[in-house]
Amino acid sequence: MESRIGVYRRPHAVVIPIPFQSHIKAMLKLAKLLHHKGFYITFVNTEFNHNLFLRSRGPRSLDGLPDFRFETIPDGLPPSDAEAMTQDEASLFNSITKNFPAFFQHLLAKLRKNSLYSNSPSVTCIVSDGFMSSFTIKAAEEIGVPVVMSFTMSACGVMAYKQLNTLRVKGLTPLKADESYLHTTIDWIPGMKDTCLMDFPFARNTNPDNYAFRFLMDSVEGAVRASAIIVHTFDALEPDVLDGLSSIFPHVYAIGPYQLLLNQIPEDGLKSIGYSLRKEDGDCLQWLDTKEPKSVVYVNFGSLIVIKAEQLVEFAMGLANSKHPFLWIIRSDLVIGDAAILAAEFAGKNQEQCYIASWCQQEEVLNHPSVGVFLTHSGWNSTIESLAAGVPMICWPFFADQPMNCRYTCKEWGSGMKIDDVVKREEVEKLVREVMEGEKGVKMREKAMDWKKLAEEAAGPDGSSSISLEKLVNEVLLSNN
Repeated sequence: MESRIGVYRRPHAVVIPIPFQSHIKAMLKLAKLLHHKGFYITFVNTEFNHNLFLRSRGPRSLDGLPDFRFETIPDGLPPSDAEAMTQDEASLFNSITKNFPAFFQHLLAKLRKNSLYSNSPSVTCIVSDGFMSSFTIKAAEEIGVPVVMSFTMSACGVMAYKQLNTLRVKGLTPLKADESYLHTTIDWIPGMKDTCLMDFPFARNTNPDNYAFRFLMDSVEGAVRASAIIVHTFDALEPDVLDGLSSIFPHVYAIGPYQLLLNQIPEDGLKSIGYSLRKEDGDCLQWLDTKEPKSVVYVNFGSLIVIKAEQLVEFAMGLANSKHPFLWIIRSDLVIGDAAILAAEFAGKNQEQCYIASWCQQEEVLNHPSVGVFLTHSGWNSTIESLAAGVPMICWPFFADQPMNCRYTCKEWGSGMKIDDVVKREEVEKLVREVMEGEKGVKMREKAMDWKKLAEEAAGPDGSSSISLEKLVNEVLLSNN
């Protein structure tokens, strides 16, 4: 299928993620794919995150190309500490609701003016993070362009968020009973079966006025007004849930894994533009070079999770006692307390067995031949990157869509095992040994390699994700051209 670009005026997509690392990474990859399809791109970061990019990757890291530009909007929050890497989520959600509509309208007006007095084309569509629907749909309606909600999540994750309002109406959330109530079976969801209340975002929330709950629930409810939604997955991975979403949203496009689609581009002029708000440690790849194939445990709990010092100690001792080498990403803000001292002391005692880094190029790590298992928080970027690399997972979900991703990884896709919420060193050691040495690990690795093959097929020239991307372009994004 060929797109209609070239026959009409140059399309111009404004791409805006919700300002969190994982969402920015996925949305930036989607923007690159659209650029390859012929779109002029304006990618929108908050000033805070724009500065993090420049700090971590260098002052020229976002120069882009003449037709792939970065713009910024304020975040509406008080100035942050100069060394801060994250912002308070509740405050950010509140500012998105109250301040971002005006900030975004001002940016669109600026782009409209630029199109009149420069060579940049006028805006023809908006590709919005699904959690920014509160203002991006209205903005698109006002300038008369199609708007697509891009969910940087699994289909099961999107469906989980879409059920929050129903769970509220049925009185299942906020949680009113003891935690045994979390085992309540949820059996009415299109395309989903055998789920429990505990699998859903905010399952343990007891506050009816929780602002994050309200914001995220309302965002997904509002997304039904968009021209279409994109889900960062592929057809073979979640066919039933995608069918369920198609009964709720007007048009659903399963496009992913993004990196495998980008790998199909022979000449990528945007390859130098990275995705990380944090400085990456490239030396860990050289450490991996010294290890045997499939021998290393890779540990990373993502960009937002904060754990207790005693939890870090339990993980550390369990990993050390497994006797397998491990690469552990310990952010400066991962642990409540002084993580740097704990990490330095532990690394000093275990130099041969472990490498501790503050951040890394995760996809390169996962695709390194020495990596045998991924100990993960089950964030979606991490999950789909692990599936695409054929690496099985040990899952320790924390919040949001992570429990649902964990459930599907372990029960539906057969490529993961879950750690109990209350982490103990004995269990960490046992699960690492089971995946790396046991029969269950062999089966999980086989399943993971099966998913890798199917992901590569989906991203191939005639694969389902490539076809969905073409359809999205022609059926939605170019509908006004």
